[in-house]
This record gives sequence, structure tokens and C-alpha cells, in this order.
Amino acid sequence: MLPVWERHIWNNSLEKWALALTIAFAGWILGRSLYWASANVLRKMAARTRTRLDDVLITTLRGPLVVLITLFGLYLGYNQLEVPPRAELWADRVFRVGLALTLTWLVVRFLDTMIQEYLVPKAALKETVVMDEQLVPVVRSSVKVLVWVLGLVMALNNAGYDVAALLAGIGIGGLALAMAAKDSVANIFGGITVFADKPFRVGDRIRVQEHDGMVEEVGLRSTRIRTLAGPVVVVPNHKFTDSVLENVSDEHARRVRHELGLIYETGPDRIERAIEVLGHIVDEHQDVLRPERVTSFVAFNAYSLDLLFVYHIRKDADIFGTQTMIHLEVLRRFAQEGIEFAYPTQVEISKA
Repeated sequence: MLPVWERHIWNNSLEKWALALTIAFAGWILGRSLYWASANVLRKMAARTRTRLDDVLITTLRGPLVVLITLFGLYLGYNQLEVPPRAELWADRVFRVGLALTLTWLVVRFLDTMIQEYLVPKAALKETVVMDEQLVPVVRSSVKVLVWVLGLVMALNNAGYDVAALLAGIGIGGLALAMAAKDSVANIFGGITVFADKPFRVGDRIRVQEHDGMVEEVGLRSTRIRTLAGPVVVVPNHKFTDSVLENVSDEHARRVRHELGLIYETGPDRIERAIEVLGHIVDEHQDVLRPERVTSFVAFNAYSLDLLFVYHIRKDADIFGTQTMIHLEVLRRFAQEGIEFAYPTQVEISKA
């Protein structure tokens, strides 16, 4: 009678089965031990260093590393057994596919951590010209998609598929898909144009076609704008390449132009005094107005003597509040000086 250890199950002795299971279990234990050590020991050691990168890497990479060690333990344990060639072929392919996907997961997490720790802080600095904070989410997503696509191609190759033929088929199908999705392609190229030219940033107020509002999100395909009325509109990015775009937030100052008509009974001394008053109003409100101004007697109209009054509101000032204050100040000062307006008085407001 054969000893227990020499008895065979599926062409392998119990001794080989025990060795295979021991190695696989040891790999699992080693993986779990690494997970525990990274959470309790390595993290505390990393917390003592000045850089934050090692803390983040320990947290983000421990999952893929545990799976990788466990996978190798299973593979080494499996190699202790004698199996039929077909089963060995499939088991080898499964291991290679699992290895490719795990390594892809590891690389994606590593690159995403590097982007988060290095590019995001640089993009948050307004003076940087290397990376824009609008572009960082697109870069992160693009890197993830690219690495995962390469990982899946490698996994398919390890599984025994003819990747060259598969890519050729995808290329032909992709051409047909691109023809059918030309609007989406136009939006993507429009998004690339927005990121490259930077006509606006998140938080800017813009006007495009009939939409006027604050930019909340810039994506690769579309841009979200919170309109002044409240609702959010989603504008396809190709609109920014074939439409006139006005960036209200980017103006250096708001130019306000008035034509003030005075009655014909106004004498030359009163006209001179009116010009002086308008200049004093601008000089006295330099906290909200720029020093540039135009105050001039410009025309003899049919019903009025016209003064041109142009001033510029500072970029960070309240546009409507400042206009109201200046208009009331003009009315108040002219009333005090006895200077009368003719009717009608035309007002035109435009940007510098």
C-alpha cells in the first residue's frame, strides 16, 4: 500500500499538491504582510520625511503590488504540478494576461500620482506657462486611457490573439466611425484649440453667440457656462472656433462714453465749468476709475450743445455700481452749478 504522500490526484501526488498550495498560500501571506506593513510601518516611516510623494506612493501602489506578489505565488505554486499541455498553455496565458493587467494598473496609479503631486500644484500657480489648470484633467484622463489601451493590447497579445490583425480591423472600423462622428471630432479639435490658445479660463465671464455667463468647466468635447440668468448651458467646443468669442473678464477696463447735451442758453463760462466738473469727478474717484478721461466740447447740435465725457472703470470695480455713482454725481454737480441738460441726451457704453 502506497504512503499517503505518494497517492496521486489528477496525475500529481499529494506531496506535490501540498507543496503547490503551500507556495500559493505563502505568496498570499506575503502580499497581505506587505499590505499590513505599508499601512502600519512604511507609512509611519514615510511620514517622517519632508516630501509627501512617498506617503502617497505607498498608499496608491500597495494594492497593485499585493496583487502582483499574490499572482506570482499562484504561478510558482502551479508550476510545481504536472498538468496536460493544453491546460498548461491556458494557465500560462491566464497568468500573462493577469500580469499585464496588474502591471498596467501599477503604472496608471504611479503616473496619476506623479501628475497629482507635480503638475496640479504647478497648474494652480497663475504665473506658470508650462501647464494650465484646465489642461491637467485632460492630461490625466488621456494618460490613463493611453496606458490602459497599451496594457489591454499587451494582455491580448499574451492571450494569443493576433494583435496586428486586430489593430488593422480597428483602423478600418475607426475610419468609418470617424466619418460618422465628425461632429464629435470637430468638438475634440475645438477643445484642443481652447487649451492651446487659452481664450478663456475657468471662472472667466464670456459671451459666445447668445450665451453670456461664467465658465465652470472646460472639457475636451464641450464647455459648461453658468449663464447670468442662472441655468448652465453646455456649449460644444467647435463653437469657439467658428464664432466670435468675447472674454468680458479679460478686459483691462470698461470704457463708458457719454454725449451730454446742454441747452443753448448755456454760456461759454458754464460750458468750461461743466468740463472742469467732469474732470474733477474722475479725479475724485480714482479708487474705481482709471486716470484716463476725455472731457470736451464737441458739437453744436440742433437742440443742444454737446459735451463728450469718456471715463474708464477699473477691472476689479463693480461696473454697474460705479456707473450709477458717477451718473448721480454728474447730476448732483451740474444741479449745484446751475448747468441744465437739453432733451434728449444720448448715452453709449462700449468696451475699451
